Amino acid sequence: MTSYKYTGFYIEKPTGNNVFSYEERENKSIYVPKLISGTLDDVKLGNEVVFNEIDENKEIKAKGLENMVEYVLGNKRIYVFDNHNHAFYFWIKSMMANEFTRGCKLVHVDQHKDTREPKNYNVDINNLEDVFRYTNEVLNVGSFIKPALRHSIFSELIIIDSSYGFDLDIEPEFVLDIDLDIFSEDMNYIPFDFKLEKIKNLIKKAKVVTIATSPYFINQEYAIKVLKELFNYDIM
Repeated sequence: MTSYKYTGFYIEKPTGNNVFSYEERENKSIYVPKLISGTLDDVKLGNEVVFNEIDENKEIKAKGLENMVEYVLGNKRIYVFDNHNHAFYFWIKSMMANEFTRGCKLVHVDQHKDTREPKNYNVDINNLEDVFRYTNEVLNVGSFIKPALRHSIFSELIIIDSSYGFDLDIEPEFVLDIDLDIFSEDMNYIPFDFKLEKIKNLIKKAKVVTIATSPYFINQEYAIKVLKELFNYDIM
C-alpha cells in the first residue's frame, strides 16, 4: 500500500487477503479497487485479480469489481465492494460520520459466518488511517466481524444464513451487512424470491448497508445482477 484511502493499489506481501496459499501460488499479488461515489451503474466487473487461492490443486484467480462504490439512496449510505473484509473500514467510516449509533446491532446476511479470529485486534478505532491499515493488512474475508464486536462497534451480531434466520423479526437500530454469495448455487435450497424480498425489507430498515460481491464464492456477473434486483434498479 502506497497511500491511505482506497485509491486502487496492489497487495504483494502475504498479508490480508493475499495470505491464502501464497507460497503455492504462481501469482503473488492481488488488487484492491478504488473507491468512488456513484450509483449502481458504476458497479462493474473489473479486469484485476482481487482474490487468489488454490483449490484442489488448481489456482483460482478471481477477478473483482472495477471500483468500489459509495452509493447514497435517500438518507441511506450503501457501500458495494468485492472482498468482504472491507466492510470493517466502511463501518468505522460511517460510525465516525454519525450515520449509526455505536453499539447498535449488526445483521450479517451471508453463506458464511465470517467469525474467524483475526491475527490480532491491534487497531486504533479513532484513527481512520490505522483502520485502513488494519482492514487491508491484517483482516481477511473471514475475520472482520470479531474485531467490530471486540471494539464495541456493534453490541450484538445476528447472522442470517438459513431460512430460519430470514424469519427473525429484527427491530432497528442495525447496520445491514450483505454477502451476495447468499444467492450462490449452494444456497439455492432457500427460494430466490424469498431471499430477495426478505433482504429488501432489511435494506429499508437499516441505517447503513455494506454489500460484498465475494468474487471467489459467486459468479460476479450474476452477483451484480442480483444486487440491482435488490434495489429494483434498471438492469437493462
